[in-house]
Amino acid sequence: MFKIYDVIIIGGGPAGITAGIYCSRQKLSSLLITKSFGGQMSRKAVNIENYPGFESISGIDLIKKFENQIKKQSIEIEIDIVSKVKKTNGTFSISTKGKKNFKAKAVIVASGADPRKLEIPGEKKFIGKGVSYCALCDGPMFSNKVVAVIGGGNSAFETAIALSNYTSKIFIMETGKEVRADIENQEKAKKTKKIEVLTNVSLKKITGKKFLDTLVYFDKKNKQEKSLMISGVFIEIGYQPADTFIKDHLVEFNEMDEIKINSRTCETKIPGIFAAGDVTDIKTKQIIVACGEGAKAAFFTSKYIKNILTNNEKFKN
Repeated sequence: MFKIYDVIIIGGGPAGITAGIYCSRQKLSSLLITKSFGGQMSRKAVNIENYPGFESISGIDLIKKFENQIKKQSIEIEIDIVSKVKKTNGTFSISTKGKKNFKAKAVIVASGADPRKLEIPGEKKFIGKGVSYCALCDGPMFSNKVVAVIGGGNSAFETAIALSNYTSKIFIMETGKEVRADIENQEKAKKTKKIEVLTNVSLKKITGKKFLDTLVYFDKKNKQEKSLMISGVFIEIGYQPADTFIKDHLVEFNEMDEIKINSRTCETKIPGIFAAGDVTDIKTKQIIVACGEGAKAAFFTSKYIKNILTNNEKFKN
């Protein structure tokens, strides 16, 4: 007979791991499915200085602590990628790219977000040949080379600061007239003496032969097309919700493709589907907020399961 879990959690980042810990403590039979642990945190080499309990810790070290804790809980873990979620005969069916199928009474979607693309000529061609979305993964390969970081927010500045440990020069390139990073990050960037900020630019194309060697952009202030001779481009222009597997009218989305939730309970429009973290329409995207949302989703999922058992209700399509 096919096992039916109380809850299946999709995602192994801060929201998903926290939801898993709390579901385990609520004595729910739980399965967590993730392609890897960490989400965006695992791509952060810079120090995190705003997570309580740690004055300074790297994203990779913090997520390792999260991973160690979830593995000590009474929860099953499946390393795979969810391809589809559907509701059939009152229960949720989850299919994976590894061709596995699971069933549950409830689902918590905590799949986070994926890096946004520039969508300019040459970007796809040079992925892995100079174009990167992960400074932690690829930074050491650019030792003593000149690179560009695209974006003007905290992620871009933190990436540039991390890259200053390897590279000889970093250009931060922002399309707007001003960068959006916190003053503290801007000051840290200045102290490296390796980072130059270029604002009010429009990126045109990435070129090269076997590997990337040139970034072409338009200087909107001087109205001139210019080129940078560089070895790498690190793209930090934000993230898009990783939720394509649940697009079949099961939940509602806002204009940014984020899952709409009840901010008090993490419920979606479909009873039994909850969502937490950066995949949702919550306004603040922070590690600690994602953790809190994961805990909240677990509490209300537990309440949902217990109400069903108490009332002996049948699931409705």
